[in-house]
Amino acid sequence: MSISPARTTAFDILLRVEQESSYASDLLHSSRCAELSSSDHGLATELVLGVLRWRSCLDAAIAKVSSQALERLDVEVLTALRLGAYQLGWLDRIPARAAIHESVELVKRARKRSAAPFANAVLRKLAQDAGSLRGPLQVPDSSRDADALAATFAHPAWLVQRWTSQFGIEVARRICAYNQSIPPTTIRLRFPTAEQALRAEGVEVSQGAFLADARSVVSGDLTKTNAYAEGRVAIQDEASQLVAALAGNGSRILDCCAAPGGKTWGMADRNPQATIVAVELHSHRADILRKRVRANNVQVIHGDIQELPIAEAFDRVLVDAPCSGTGTIARNPEIKWRLQPEDLTTLHRKQLAILQAAMKQVARGGKLFYSTCSLEREENESVIEDAVRASPSFQVSEIRPELERLRAEHQWIGADVGALVQDSFLRTVPGQQACDGFFAAMLERQS
Repeated sequence: MSISPARTTAFDILLRVEQESSYASDLLHSSRCAELSSSDHGLATELVLGVLRWRSCLDAAIAKVSSQALERLDVEVLTALRLGAYQLGWLDRIPARAAIHESVELVKRARKRSAAPFANAVLRKLAQDAGSLRGPLQVPDSSRDADALAATFAHPAWLVQRWTSQFGIEVARRICAYNQSIPPTTIRLRFPTAEQALRAEGVEVSQGAFLADARSVVSGDLTKTNAYAEGRVAIQDEASQLVAALAGNGSRILDCCAAPGGKTWGMADRNPQATIVAVELHSHRADILRKRVRANNVQVIHGDIQELPIAEAFDRVLVDAPCSGTGTIARNPEIKWRLQPEDLTTLHRKQLAILQAAMKQVARGGKLFYSTCSLEREENESVIEDAVRASPSFQVSEIRPELERLRAEHQWIGADVGALVQDSFLRTVPGQQACDGFFAAMLERQS
């Protein structure tokens, strides 16, 4: 029995995530994966994201039956064991013999043939009690323990402890549960006729939660449609769409950390007469930005926002800052295993430097919107507090009136704008809302 393309692809992607700090989502949409059949691509995606979501639970199960400590195993062997264990415990439609045999073959393919008997023994022991692999998916309501949440929902304890402290145990539970689910694929309709075109090609969608142009894909392969190929729809989480909508209308707009370009494209569609400058530090991401954003009024600059070669100020500035991404763990589960507590301090310094550089580009009376897809205070409120303290010409403005503006413009369809407002800021929380976790603040320049 040869190894299926789906399992080979999943194994290689997981190794790159582990060894090269690559992102699984990028690799799953790479040219190599484009060569897979729809069914193989679906299985590869399930295997990669499933292993990354449940990694600590898988490791705990493997450790119980392993004759060797996990930290002593070669990464190739441990990755194959995780793949096998996930199939045994989570995928009922896959026969145990296939999961075990192909995982062992992956060990051999990785030139770790001497470890094949060990891998086979471990997986056979796991198969004898596959039902215990997954464990309970709900912590008892009486539990007030962040560590229990972390263990049950396969998250680092330190991260869940932070969320419990900040949001409370019940919201932390919802965040963890959402992170372990398959998040919706959300799109932005760039043209009113796009929805009908999608349905004609077999893609069913439902109305988004907040925005009139947002839709969630219910069924069908969006990427195979003409509407997608022609750019009549754009894949973008609804919280991300909302941040771009908040930036409103302007004549000169600056997007400071623009790639991959979803927000840039949204602002360009809303401001077809504006001059929009999109700045991206990394050359390969700037190239992605140029290819993705199909708008004639967008100028892409490959450069550092702290050294922007433009003298004229902007009336609208967006800083969607590089961040930990803890609001996107459902889509990028490797983040929770990669992030360390000390990283938040480093990110805070970087975000503050970017924000302060962007503030210099704001015209008098102009508005700056700062956003992240992070749940962490160090990257959000603390950055805003430090920036405003050092720049008295700026003040924090309430975000609620901007949401009310969207309602008046018939862009907002949500029931209650207050559900997304915390203090003066916008915040979406995974599990509280069916979208990524985003933070957004608005600063106005007075002089």
